[in-house]
Amino acid sequence: MEFKIDKIQDWQKVIDEILPQLQQNILMLKGNLGAGKTTFTQFLLKNLGSTDEVSSPTYSIVNEYDTPKGIVFHFDLYRLKNAAEVEDIGMDEYLDNAFLSIIEWPEVYEEELIHFPHHEMTIENNGEYRVINFR
Repeated sequence: MEFKIDKIQDWQKVIDEILPQLQQNILMLKGNLGAGKTTFTQFLLKNLGSTDEVSSPTYSIVNEYDTPKGIVFHFDLYRLKNAAEVEDIGMDEYLDNAFLSIIEWPEVYEEELIHFPHHEMTIENNGEYRVINFR
């Protein structure tokens, strides 16, 4: 699925299309800095029924949110250097205990994640609009 959006309200249209397709409990989010990964996550969690305030987990590495369907973990692996550092934070336990794990900057752990059923979403910001690909 591919989308083009040029204003923040358009994220809701993306969520409306993606949410029914979200069948796996891992969502890898790829995109450059400022592409809209956390904004997407804010819209997604609101639509999952969370009333928690969603923020970027850049410094905490992982944030936890409650939804009526279960716990959602939101990761930002940007500052981690290798798969061993990801494993040190207890990634396997998080993945085992989540309704959904949203992983920003998954590239450092991607070889391990591709063995799990997952979705992947890329967000490209070209300055004029964003192109979102979901699979």
